[in-house]
Amino acid sequence: MNQNKLSNIFLLKKPVKWTSFDVVKKIRFAIKKKYNLKKIKVGHCGTLDPLATGLLIIFTGDKTKSIKNFEGLEKTYIGTLKMGCVTDSFDAETPEKNHQEYNDVTLEKIKKVFIEFEGLQKQIPPIFSAVKVDGERLYKKARRGEKVTQLNYRSIIIHQLEILDIDIPYIKFKVTCSKGTYIRTLAHDIGKRLNCGAYLVQLNRVAIGDYSLQDAYDIKDLESFI
Repeated sequence: MNQNKLSNIFLLKKPVKWTSFDVVKKIRFAIKKKYNLKKIKVGHCGTLDPLATGLLIIFTGDKTKSIKNFEGLEKTYIGTLKMGCVTDSFDAETPEKNHQEYNDVTLEKIKKVFIEFEGLQKQIPPIFSAVKVDGERLYKKARRGEKVTQLNYRSIIIHQLEILDIDIPYIKFKVTCSKGTYIRTLAHDIGKRLNCGAYLVQLNRVAIGDYSLQDAYDIKDLESFI
């Protein structure tokens, strides 16, 4: 077997409700089956939450050694937040709670708050995240209902934050940000700044560095690119 053929970098569209690891497992299984292999290294760059869609960069074979060269690339997302309530997960995975009025949230106030979130920011990862605490992913503890110790702030950069559409209580936006940025936390923090609460209802990653979702394969076309 030509190992060069098994060492590749793919751009893939992650479906909604799939974890990033689900995608990796699917591709690993398909490659092992197609080439009659016992094992093959497969990895990805930039975890997406289960409810998020969009671009994943997949690495196979010896190309997995280059993942570290991609991890620092800035990422671009298109998301939609909903004002007037929050969720424990900061997205639609958990139920809405703490409903509040947002009648006094004007267009001018929304624009002002969005501008305030551009540049260097301090951000705390959500408890429903892949951050490890005591050797275990935080979301596993959160889903079991365990109390999570307060996490530390992280420095992130919002390079650009653009409002695309406002249809109260929904705000659609585009954001380009540094590694380690949680868009769910960004939506939650915007809601706090607007004094009405907010959570992320939809998220699609459209770019990682110069790599675009437009050039990505659909998972249903798996046989055509492995």
